[in-house]
Amino acid sequence: MAGSLEEQIAELEAELTKTPYNKATSKHIGRIKAKIAKFRDEAVNRAMKSGGGGEGYSVKKSGDASAVLVGFPSTGKSTLLNKLTGTESAVGAYAFTTLTVVPGALEHKGAKIQLLDIPGLIAGAAMGKGRGKEVIGVVRSADIIIILVDVFNGQHVNVLLRELYNAGIRINVPKPDITIKKSSVGGIRLSAVGTLDLDIEEVRTILSESKMMNADVLIRGNATQEDFIDAVQGNRVYVPAFIAVNKVDLVTKAQSDEIERTIKERFGIAPLMISAHVGYHMEELKDAIYDCLGFMRVYLKPQNEEADLDVPLIVRTGSTVEDVCNKLHRDFVRRFRYARVWGDSVKHGGQRVGISHSLVDGDILSIIIEH
Repeated sequence: MAGSLEEQIAELEAELTKTPYNKATSKHIGRIKAKIAKFRDEAVNRAMKSGGGGEGYSVKKSGDASAVLVGFPSTGKSTLLNKLTGTESAVGAYAFTTLTVVPGALEHKGAKIQLLDIPGLIAGAAMGKGRGKEVIGVVRSADIIIILVDVFNGQHVNVLLRELYNAGIRINVPKPDITIKKSSVGGIRLSAVGTLDLDIEEVRTILSESKMMNADVLIRGNATQEDFIDAVQGNRVYVPAFIAVNKVDLVTKAQSDEIERTIKERFGIAPLMISAHVGYHMEELKDAIYDCLGFMRVYLKPQNEEADLDVPLIVRTGSTVEDVCNKLHRDFVRRFRYARVWGDSVKHGGQRVGISHSLVDGDILSIIIEH
Protein backbone atom coordinates (compact mmCIF):
# COMPACT_ATOMS: atom_id res chain seq x y z
CA MET A 1 0.00 0.00 0.00
CA ALA A 2 2.85 2.42 0.84
CA GLY A 3 4.02 1.92 -2.73
CA SER A 4 0.70 3.14 -4.09
CA LEU A 5 0.82 6.23 -1.88
CA GLU A 6 4.33 6.99 -3.12
CA GLU A 7 3.18 6.41 -6.71
CA GLN A 8 0.24 8.75 -6.25
CA ILE A 9 2.54 11.42 -4.82
CA ALA A 10 4.98 10.97 -7.72
CA GLU A 11 2.14 11.31 -10.27
CA LEU A 12 0.83 14.47 -8.63
CA GLU A 13 4.34 15.94 -8.43
CA ALA A 14 4.83 15.24 -12.13
CA GLU A 15 1.56 17.02 -12.90
CA LEU A 16 2.64 19.97 -10.75
CA THR A 17 5.90 20.29 -12.69
CA LYS A 18 3.99 20.34 -15.98
CA THR A 19 1.44 22.97 -14.93
CA PRO A 20 2.53 26.59 -15.50
CA TYR A 21 1.57 28.85 -12.60
CA ASN A 22 -0.76 31.75 -13.39
CA LYS A 23 -3.98 33.16 -12.03
CA ALA A 24 -6.06 30.74 -14.10
CA THR A 25 -4.22 27.65 -12.86
CA SER A 26 -3.68 28.75 -9.25
CA LYS A 27 -6.77 26.90 -7.97
CA HIS A 28 -5.77 23.69 -9.73
CA ILE A 29 -2.19 23.98 -8.39
CA GLY A 30 -3.50 24.60 -4.88
CA ARG A 31 -5.61 21.46 -5.11
CA ILE A 32 -2.63 19.33 -6.27
CA LYS A 33 -0.38 20.70 -3.52
CA ALA A 34 -3.07 20.05 -0.89
CA LYS A 35 -3.47 16.46 -2.16
CA ILE A 36 0.30 15.89 -2.06
CA ALA A 37 0.47 17.24 1.51
CA LYS A 38 -2.38 14.96 2.59
CA PHE A 39 -0.82 11.84 0.99
CA ARG A 40 2.59 12.69 2.48
CA ASP A 41 1.12 13.01 5.94
CA GLU A 42 -0.66 9.68 5.50
CA ALA A 43 2.61 8.05 4.43
CA VAL A 44 4.56 9.55 7.35
CA ASN A 45 1.84 8.59 9.86
CA ARG A 46 1.72 5.07 8.46
CA ALA A 47 5.51 4.83 8.73
CA MET A 48 5.36 6.09 12.32
CA LYS A 49 2.69 3.52 13.22
CA SER A 50 4.26 0.54 11.46
CA GLY A 51 7.25 0.57 13.76
CA GLY A 52 7.03 -3.19 14.20
CA GLY A 53 6.01 -2.75 17.81
CA GLY A 54 8.88 -0.37 18.53
CA GLU A 55 7.99 2.95 20.08
CA GLY A 56 10.74 4.67 18.14
CA TYR A 57 13.43 6.38 20.14
CA SER A 58 12.37 8.17 23.25
CA VAL A 59 14.98 10.58 24.45
CA LYS A 60 14.56 12.13 27.87
CA LYS A 61 15.11 15.84 27.45
CA SER A 62 17.69 17.37 29.73
CA GLY A 63 19.53 20.67 30.03
CA ASP A 64 18.37 24.06 28.79
CA ALA A 65 17.65 22.93 25.21
CA SER A 66 18.36 20.14 22.74
CA ALA A 67 20.19 20.22 19.39
CA VAL A 68 20.06 17.30 16.98
CA LEU A 69 22.72 16.38 14.41
CA VAL A 70 21.08 15.44 11.13
CA GLY A 71 23.16 13.98 8.33
CA PHE A 72 23.83 10.99 6.14
CA PRO A 73 25.66 8.00 7.61
CA SER A 74 29.43 8.55 8.02
CA THR A 75 29.52 12.33 7.79
CA GLY A 76 31.35 12.42 11.11
CA LYS A 77 28.46 13.03 13.50
CA SER A 78 29.83 10.68 16.17
CA THR A 79 33.32 12.19 15.99
CA LEU A 80 31.79 15.65 16.32
CA LEU A 81 29.66 14.63 19.31
CA ASN A 82 32.73 13.20 21.03
CA LYS A 83 34.70 16.36 20.33
CA LEU A 84 31.97 18.69 21.64
CA THR A 85 30.80 16.70 24.64
CA GLY A 86 33.28 13.95 25.44
CA THR A 87 30.50 11.36 24.96
CA GLU A 88 31.72 8.09 23.52
CA SER A 89 29.52 7.43 20.53
CA ALA A 90 30.86 4.53 18.48
CA VAL A 91 33.11 5.99 15.82
CA GLY A 92 33.72 3.88 12.75
CA ALA A 93 34.70 4.85 9.25
CA TYR A 94 31.75 3.01 7.75
CA ALA A 95 28.06 3.70 7.35
CA PHE A 96 25.48 3.26 10.12
CA THR A 97 27.70 3.08 13.18
CA THR A 98 25.06 4.78 15.30
CA LEU A 99 21.95 2.66 15.68
CA THR A 100 20.43 4.33 18.69
CA VAL A 101 20.19 7.96 19.70
CA VAL A 102 23.27 8.99 21.63
CA PRO A 103 22.80 12.04 23.84
CA GLY A 104 25.74 14.14 24.96
CA ALA A 105 25.86 17.30 27.07
CA LEU A 106 27.58 20.44 25.80
CA GLU A 107 28.21 23.23 28.32
CA HIS A 108 28.79 26.64 26.77
CA LYS A 109 28.44 30.18 28.15
CA GLY A 110 26.59 28.86 31.18
CA ALA A 111 24.07 26.89 29.10
CA LYS A 112 23.68 23.11 29.23
CA ILE A 113 22.74 21.87 25.77
CA GLN A 114 21.70 18.30 25.04
CA LEU A 115 23.28 17.19 21.74
CA LEU A 116 21.71 14.22 20.01
CA ASP A 117 23.49 12.05 17.48
CA ILE A 118 20.89 10.05 15.58
CA PRO A 119 21.26 7.28 13.02
CA GLY A 120 22.07 8.73 9.59
CA LEU A 121 19.07 10.18 7.82
CA ILE A 122 18.67 8.68 4.38
CA ALA A 123 16.58 9.64 1.37
CA GLY A 124 13.06 8.32 1.92
CA ALA A 125 13.26 8.55 5.71
CA ALA A 126 10.04 10.57 5.80
CA MET A 127 8.30 7.60 4.19
CA GLY A 128 9.69 5.29 6.87
CA LYS A 129 12.70 3.89 5.01
CA GLY A 130 15.73 2.95 7.08
CA ARG A 131 15.15 4.00 10.67
CA GLY A 132 13.36 7.02 9.22
CA LYS A 133 10.29 7.08 11.41
CA GLU A 134 12.17 6.99 14.73
CA VAL A 135 14.75 9.48 13.51
CA ILE A 136 12.11 11.97 12.41
CA GLY A 137 10.30 11.73 15.74
CA VAL A 138 13.48 12.82 17.52
CA VAL A 139 14.20 15.60 15.02
CA ARG A 140 10.68 17.04 15.33
CA SER A 141 11.06 17.45 19.08
CA ALA A 142 14.50 19.13 18.99
CA ASP A 143 14.98 22.85 19.65
CA ILE A 144 17.46 23.29 16.79
CA ILE A 145 18.79 21.17 13.94
CA ILE A 146 22.43 21.03 12.86
CA ILE A 147 22.53 19.82 9.26
CA LEU A 148 25.88 18.07 8.86
CA VAL A 149 27.40 17.16 5.51
CA ASP A 150 31.00 16.39 4.60
CA VAL A 151 33.07 18.32 2.05
CA PHE A 152 32.75 15.55 -0.55
CA ASN A 153 28.94 15.45 -0.41
CA GLY A 154 27.65 19.03 -0.42
CA GLN A 155 24.71 17.90 -2.55
CA HIS A 156 23.39 16.00 0.48
CA VAL A 157 22.13 19.33 1.86
CA ASN A 158 19.42 19.25 -0.81
CA VAL A 159 18.27 15.75 0.12
CA LEU A 160 18.31 16.45 3.87
CA LEU A 161 16.32 19.68 3.51
CA ARG A 162 13.77 17.86 1.35
CA GLU A 163 13.48 14.99 3.86
CA LEU A 164 12.91 17.43 6.71
CA TYR A 165 10.33 19.31 4.63
CA ASN A 166 8.50 16.11 3.69
CA ALA A 167 8.37 15.12 7.36
CA GLY A 168 6.56 18.36 8.21
CA ILE A 169 9.63 20.15 9.60
CA ARG A 170 9.99 23.79 8.51
CA ILE A 171 13.39 25.28 9.14
CA ASN A 172 14.34 28.93 9.69
CA VAL A 173 10.88 30.29 8.95
CA PRO A 174 8.39 31.79 11.41
CA LYS A 175 5.09 29.99 11.81
CA PRO A 176 2.53 31.76 9.58
CA ASP A 177 -0.18 33.55 11.55
CA ILE A 178 -3.22 31.70 10.21
CA THR A 179 -6.37 30.82 12.17
CA ILE A 180 -8.95 28.41 10.76
CA LYS A 181 -12.21 28.03 12.72
CA LYS A 182 -14.63 25.40 11.45
CA SER A 183 -18.29 26.41 11.43
CA SER A 184 -21.45 24.55 10.56
CA VAL A 185 -22.84 26.99 7.98
CA GLY A 186 -21.90 30.03 5.90
CA GLY A 187 -19.30 28.63 3.52
CA ILE A 188 -15.69 29.85 3.61
CA ARG A 189 -15.11 33.38 4.90
CA LEU A 190 -11.64 34.87 4.49
CA SER A 191 -10.30 37.89 6.43
CA ALA A 192 -6.79 39.20 5.96
CA VAL A 193 -4.69 41.69 7.92
CA GLY A 194 -2.15 43.19 5.51
CA THR A 195 -1.52 42.34 1.86
CA LEU A 196 -2.51 38.80 0.88
CA ASP A 197 -1.64 37.14 -2.42
CA LEU A 198 -3.97 34.19 -1.82
CA ASP A 199 -7.55 34.61 -2.98
CA ILE A 200 -10.75 33.12 -1.60
CA GLU A 201 -10.98 30.58 -4.46
CA GLU A 202 -7.54 29.12 -3.68
CA VAL A 203 -8.41 28.98 0.03
CA ARG A 204 -11.74 27.29 -0.74
CA THR A 205 -10.07 24.70 -3.00
CA ILE A 206 -7.39 23.81 -0.46
CA LEU A 207 -9.96 23.49 2.35
CA SER A 208 -12.24 21.31 0.22
CA GLU A 209 -9.40 18.73 -0.04
CA SER A 210 -9.75 18.34 3.73
CA LYS A 211 -13.56 18.17 3.45
CA MET A 212 -13.94 21.62 5.02
CA MET A 213 -16.82 23.51 3.46
CA ASN A 214 -17.65 26.00 6.25
CA ALA A 215 -14.93 27.91 8.08
CA ASP A 216 -13.75 31.35 9.15
CA VAL A 217 -10.18 31.96 8.04
CA LEU A 218 -8.03 34.79 9.40
CA ILE A 219 -4.59 35.40 7.89
CA ARG A 220 -2.28 38.02 9.40
CA GLY A 221 0.56 39.00 7.10
CA ASN A 222 1.10 37.41 3.71
CA ALA A 223 0.90 33.66 3.13
CA THR A 224 1.63 31.30 0.24
CA GLN A 225 -0.43 28.27 -0.78
CA GLU A 226 2.17 26.11 1.01
CA ASP A 227 1.79 28.15 4.23
CA PHE A 228 -1.97 27.77 4.09
CA ILE A 229 -1.77 24.01 3.39
CA ASP A 230 0.60 23.68 6.37
CA ALA A 231 -1.93 25.50 8.58
CA VAL A 232 -4.73 23.18 7.39
CA GLN A 233 -2.64 20.06 8.11
CA GLY A 234 -1.87 21.55 11.52
CA ASN A 235 1.06 19.26 12.43
CA ARG A 236 4.06 21.22 11.21
CA VAL A 237 6.97 22.11 13.47
CA TYR A 238 9.06 25.25 12.98
CA VAL A 239 12.69 24.76 13.99
CA PRO A 240 15.79 26.94 13.59
CA ALA A 241 18.71 25.22 11.83
CA PHE A 242 22.15 25.80 10.38
CA ILE A 243 24.49 23.89 8.08
CA ALA A 244 27.95 22.64 9.08
CA VAL A 245 30.38 21.17 6.53
CA ASN A 246 32.73 18.63 8.11
CA LYS A 247 36.14 17.20 7.09
CA VAL A 248 37.46 20.47 5.61
CA ASP A 249 40.97 19.33 6.60
CA LEU A 250 40.80 16.87 3.69
CA VAL A 251 40.53 19.52 0.93
CA THR A 252 42.48 22.63 -0.08
CA LYS A 253 41.49 26.10 1.13
CA ALA A 254 40.32 26.97 -2.40
CA GLN A 255 38.05 23.88 -2.55
CA SER A 256 36.69 24.64 0.92
CA ASP A 257 35.92 28.27 -0.05
CA GLU A 258 34.17 27.10 -3.22
CA ILE A 259 31.93 24.67 -1.28
CA GLU A 260 31.10 27.39 1.26
CA ARG A 261 30.17 29.85 -1.51
CA THR A 262 28.03 27.29 -3.39
CA ILE A 263 26.02 26.28 -0.31
CA LYS A 264 25.45 29.91 0.67
CA GLU A 265 24.25 30.78 -2.85
CA ARG A 266 21.93 27.79 -3.12
CA PHE A 267 20.35 27.73 0.32
CA GLY A 268 20.79 31.27 1.58
CA ILE A 269 22.51 29.91 4.69
CA ALA A 270 26.25 30.51 5.14
CA PRO A 271 27.57 27.13 6.34
CA LEU A 272 30.10 26.73 9.10
CA MET A 273 33.23 24.98 7.76
CA ILE A 274 34.58 22.58 10.40
CA SER A 275 36.72 19.53 11.01
CA ALA A 276 35.69 17.44 14.00
CA HIS A 277 38.73 15.20 13.50
CA VAL A 278 41.32 17.96 13.94
CA GLY A 279 39.11 20.21 16.12
CA TYR A 280 38.93 23.04 13.57
CA HIS A 281 36.29 25.75 14.30
CA MET A 282 34.91 23.88 17.33
CA GLU A 283 34.53 27.06 19.44
CA GLU A 284 32.77 28.79 16.52
CA LEU A 285 30.44 25.79 16.26
CA LYS A 286 29.59 26.00 19.98
CA ASP A 287 28.85 29.72 19.56
CA ALA A 288 26.66 28.97 16.53
CA ILE A 289 24.66 26.39 18.49
CA TYR A 290 24.23 28.82 21.41
CA ASP A 291 23.19 31.71 19.11
CA CYS A 292 20.83 29.55 17.05
CA LEU A 293 19.05 28.48 20.25
CA GLY A 294 18.33 32.13 21.03
CA PHE A 295 19.33 32.02 24.66
CA MET A 296 19.23 34.91 27.08
CA ARG A 297 20.49 35.33 30.65
CA VAL A 298 18.34 36.20 33.65
CA TYR A 299 19.96 36.87 37.04
CA LEU A 300 18.03 35.81 40.12
CA LYS A 301 17.74 37.98 43.22
CA PRO A 302 16.38 36.28 46.35
CA GLN A 303 14.12 38.58 48.39
CA ASN A 304 16.14 41.07 50.52
CA GLU A 305 19.45 39.69 49.22
CA GLU A 306 21.94 40.65 46.53
CA ALA A 307 21.43 39.32 42.99
CA ASP A 308 23.71 36.46 41.91
CA LEU A 309 25.48 38.08 38.95
CA ASP A 310 27.99 35.23 38.52
CA VAL A 311 25.63 32.43 37.57
CA PRO A 312 22.80 33.44 35.24
CA LEU A 313 19.72 31.33 34.64
CA ILE A 314 19.70 30.44 30.94
CA VAL A 315 16.28 30.75 29.28
CA ARG A 316 15.05 31.10 25.71
CA THR A 317 14.55 34.56 24.22
CA GLY A 318 10.97 35.71 24.76
CA SER A 319 10.60 33.88 28.09
CA THR A 320 8.14 35.22 30.66
CA VAL A 321 8.29 35.27 34.46
CA GLU A 322 6.08 32.17 34.33
CA ASP A 323 8.65 30.31 32.20
CA VAL A 324 11.32 31.09 34.80
CA CYS A 325 9.00 29.95 37.62
CA ASN A 326 8.42 26.64 35.80
CA LYS A 327 12.14 26.16 35.35
CA LEU A 328 12.94 26.81 39.03
CA HIS A 329 10.26 24.72 40.73
CA ARG A 330 6.89 23.37 39.70
CA ASP A 331 5.22 24.93 42.79
CA PHE A 332 6.39 28.46 41.98
CA VAL A 333 3.55 29.16 39.53
CA ARG A 334 0.91 27.98 42.00
CA ARG A 335 2.40 30.00 44.87
CA PHE A 336 3.34 33.06 42.81
CA ARG A 337 2.37 36.47 44.28
CA TYR A 338 4.34 38.97 42.19
CA ALA A 339 7.85 39.63 40.89
CA ARG A 340 10.24 42.59 40.77
CA VAL A 341 12.47 43.24 37.79
CA TRP A 342 15.55 45.42 37.23
CA GLY A 343 16.66 45.78 33.61
CA ASP A 344 15.64 46.73 30.08
CA SER A 345 12.20 45.07 30.16
CA VAL A 346 10.86 47.53 32.75
CA LYS A 347 10.51 51.32 32.99
CA HIS A 348 12.23 51.62 36.39
CA GLY A 349 14.40 49.39 38.58
CA GLY A 350 12.55 47.09 40.96
CA GLN A 351 9.29 47.48 39.04
CA ARG A 352 6.55 45.15 40.23
CA VAL A 353 5.32 42.81 37.45
CA GLY A 354 2.92 39.93 36.99
CA ILE A 355 3.55 36.34 35.94
CA SER A 356 3.04 37.02 32.22
CA HIS A 357 5.72 39.76 32.04
CA SER A 358 8.22 39.16 29.20
CA LEU A 359 11.88 39.33 30.20
CA VAL A 360 14.91 40.40 28.15
CA ASP A 361 18.59 39.46 28.25
CA GLY A 362 20.36 40.66 31.39
CA ASP A 363 17.25 41.27 33.51
CA ILE A 364 17.50 40.78 37.28
CA LEU A 365 14.44 39.01 38.67
CA SER A 366 13.11 38.63 42.19
CA ILE A 367 10.13 36.25 42.57
CA ILE A 368 7.86 36.66 45.59
CA ILE A 369 5.88 33.53 46.48
CA GLU A 370 3.43 32.63 49.26
CA HIS A 371 5.03 30.67 52.04
